[in-house]
Amino acid sequence: MSDGRPPKLTDIPEFNAYMGTGWDTPDRTPRVVPGAAEAAADHRARLAAALPGRTVVLSAGRAPVRSNDTTYDFRPDSDFYWVTGCAIENAVVVLRAGDATLYMPPPAYAGEQSFWRDAQYGELWVGAAPGLDDWARALGIAVRPLSELGEEVTVDEKAVAEKAVAEEVGRTLAELRMYKDEWEVAQLRRAVDRTVEGFAAVVREIPAAIEGPGERWLQGTFDRYARAYGNGPGYASIVGSGKHAPTLHWVRCDGPVLPDELLLLDMGVEVDSHYTADVTRTFPASGRFSVAQRQVHDLVEKAHRAGLAAVGPGRRFTDFHHAAMEVIAHGLADWGLLPVSVDEALSDTGQHHRRYLVCGIGHHLGLDVHDCARAGDEAYQGAEMAPGMVLTVEPGLYFHAHDLTVPPELRGIGVRIEDDILVTPDGSEVLSDALPLDASGLEKWMTTA
Repeated sequence: MSDGRPPKLTDIPEFNAYMGTGWDTPDRTPRVVPGAAEAAADHRARLAAALPGRTVVLSAGRAPVRSNDTTYDFRPDSDFYWVTGCAIENAVVVLRAGDATLYMPPPAYAGEQSFWRDAQYGELWVGAAPGLDDWARALGIAVRPLSELGEEVTVDEKAVAEKAVAEEVGRTLAELRMYKDEWEVAQLRRAVDRTVEGFAAVVREIPAAIEGPGERWLQGTFDRYARAYGNGPGYASIVGSGKHAPTLHWVRCDGPVLPDELLLLDMGVEVDSHYTADVTRTFPASGRFSVAQRQVHDLVEKAHRAGLAAVGPGRRFTDFHHAAMEVIAHGLADWGLLPVSVDEALSDTGQHHRRYLVCGIGHHLGLDVHDCARAGDEAYQGAEMAPGMVLTVEPGLYFHAHDLTVPPELRGIGVRIEDDILVTPDGSEVLSDALPLDASGLEKWMTTA
C-alpha cells in the first residue's frame, strides 16, 4: 500500500529505461569567442617562455553559492581563461612546456541516469553540453575527463603548482597580461563601445528614475544592457545620486535620483570574451549643472586631462597620478580647502588634498576590472608604460555631506571622470572618447543620447 509519498524515480527500472530512449542529438558546438583559442595558444607560449621547465596547474573555479543549493552565475578564473580561451566550470588545465591538457567533468547524456538526475552536468538540466571531443576540436588542445587528473599530475607537481600559482606563477601571469595583443585590444574596444551604448540607455531612463524607481532603476538598466550585449556587467555597477555620489563604491543603489543633484555613473560591460571596460561620468540629473556642480566638475576635468597627457610609452606608470594630483591640490588651495601650502600637501609627509580623493586614480584593465593586481610592485607601480598596456585614469573629488571642512554649497557633491586608455608606440589612445568630458558636452550629450 502506498503511504502517499511519490515514488523515487531512480527505483523504477521502466522509467529509467524510458528516459534513455527517444532523444535526438542537440547541437553541442562549444561557445568559443572567435580568435580566443588562437590567442590562448600564444599566451601559453609566452608563459612557457617566462617559466621554462615548469608545470603549471590552473583551475577555472566554480560558481559561489548564493544560498543553500542556489549559486551565482559562473565566471571563469581570468588566468585560466587567458591560457585556454574557454569557460568550463570545475575544469583544470595542466601546462607543461607550452603543451596544454584540459581536464573537465564530462557531461551526462541520454542513456545515463545522471542525464536527468544531475542538475550540474545532466544535459536535461543545463541544456546542450559539448563533450570532451567537441572542446578538443574547438580549442586545439587535448581534453580528458577530470577523474584522470590525479593519474596524470604527480603529487610533487601538484604541490609545486599550487605553491607557484599563489606566488611566482600568479605574479608572472599578471605581469604577462599587462601587455595586450591585438586580439585582446579588439575585445577591449568592443567592451568600451558596448559600455558607451549602455551609458546612453541609462541616460534615457533618468526621467523615469526620478519619478520613483531611483538609482536601482538605472543600475538595472545598465546591467540589463550588459547582459543583452555582452556577458554582463564587468563589476557591480555604481549609480550614486546626490550625497551618494561621493561614496566611492556606492553599489547598494537604493536611493532616489534627485533632479537637482549630480548623478555619478561608474559602469562597464564585460563582453563574451570576459574583457571589461571601466568608464565613469558624472551627469546633472536635471540636464544642467549648477554653478557649484560645474565648479567641481571643471576642476576634476582639468585634473583628468593632465592625467591623460601623462600617459605614453616610456613614462612612469605613476606619472598620471602625480600630474592629476598636482592639479587637484592647486585647485583645492585656490578654494581655501587646504590647511597647508600646496608644496606641503604634495609632499610625502602631507597629502592633505587626499582627504577629498583618498582612492587611487588609475589601474590596468583587461580580463579583470583591476587587472594584473598580483604583479610585483616594481612591475606595476614602478614600471614604465609600454605599448599594449590598457589602463584607466580616474581622478575625482568627493565632498561628503557630513564633512564639516567643506563649504555648505559643496557638501554632497561627488565627481569622478574615468576613461580607458591604450598605450601606443607613439603616445596613447582614449578608447572611451565617444563620451564627452566637459560639462557642456555632457549636457548636450544627454539631449541626444
